Amino acid sequence: MHLRFIAVLIVLLLAAVACAEEGGGGEGAAECPPDDEFGCVTVAEGEPIRLATLLVISTADAPLGQDSQNGVTLAVNDHGEVLGHEVELMHEDEQCSAEGGTTGARRIAAEEGIVAVIGTSCSSAGEPASQILSEQGIVLMSPSNTAPSLTDPETRQDFYFRTAHNDNIQGAAMAQFAAEELGVERAATIHDGSPYAEQLQQVFAETFQSEYGGEITTQEAVGPEDTDFRPVLTSIAAGDPEFIYYPIFIAAGGHITAQARETSGLEEADLAGADGMFSPDFIEAAGPQNAEGMYLSGPDLDFRGDFYRDEFLPAYEEEFGSQPTAAFHAHAYDATQMILTAIEEAALQGDDGSLVIPRTALRDALEGMQHDGIVGQLECDENGDCNQEATISVSQVQDGDFSRVWP
Repeated sequence: MHLRFIAVLIVLLLAAVACAEEGGGGEGAAECPPDDEFGCVTVAEGEPIRLATLLVISTADAPLGQDSQNGVTLAVNDHGEVLGHEVELMHEDEQCSAEGGTTGARRIAAEEGIVAVIGTSCSSAGEPASQILSEQGIVLMSPSNTAPSLTDPETRQDFYFRTAHNDNIQGAAMAQFAAEELGVERAATIHDGSPYAEQLQQVFAETFQSEYGGEITTQEAVGPEDTDFRPVLTSIAAGDPEFIYYPIFIAAGGHITAQARETSGLEEADLAGADGMFSPDFIEAAGPQNAEGMYLSGPDLDFRGDFYRDEFLPAYEEEFGSQPTAAFHAHAYDATQMILTAIEEAALQGDDGSLVIPRTALRDALEGMQHDGIVGQLECDENGDCNQEATISVSQVQDGDFSRVWP
């Protein structure tokens, strides 16, 4: 009789363990795996899953970040609930600066229950933000950081990812365009000291010289807050370049463009920027007449498939009252969808309707994830680059608008 009782008790105990494992915690909440170094986010029944954005939504570069923030909002709207929970967004401003990225990341890290972050807009903000958030085990996925250093194995932070292209691709593409399409043999560059601008112009310069036999007449550095670029432009003119590449941002880019048109010796030089200036606000800042004919490199916005044209753009205009204002709204949409999918994969569900989201498991769900996005087929490699096959195009300002001219 005693042995029979023990046997029945063992069966009952095994059944209880099996039920607990199947339900992610049995009767009640799921439990955080004890081996997760960074712990978990617990979302109680009826409470939202909280995401944050860390994008530039003030200063002259606000069109870049606001456009991405709009893409995040549309992705959350389209995806709907995640495992029975609504998604709530917290927005922080990184001001396109290291200081702004540091302050915004610290605010997010101090906020209880933030599962992941979409940001930053600017690589200068991404470098400190990725370190601060990675130290807390918080995923940061950028729609528009392009500096090569952010996904370099020597400098990349463990919880950092991006759906934007790597500027190793963009710099080489712009060198090819200048040499092969425009026949340029002599070029100059300008950067503002930011990781984005400095690294992008350097890739352009090295590729232009090594692959196409071109000459770089000068590489000038300016301050992002500068407004008088006449001395720098006069120095550049002394080298007689045919092409000037300055992949900086809207405010400084507008001043340089306007002042270059007035600089003796640069009357025939082609002017070129990059995706940090790809906004109607840049044309306004430079003046339509000054910007006319200028070239800008950036991600190819000729997205394949019907969703972007037939669903995304109408929804964007209905929600925000305008067409997109910059180049990375679709990248932000895809980044958000990937994070929400990763949450669904990594989360543990309790029988009480709660979720437990292990931070390391969330990161691991993104590594190697394949996603059929607006911008194309995305797959995150071990260094956080998810858009390894990005296509770069070049647009020209024609009649006050951007017209794709290459490829």
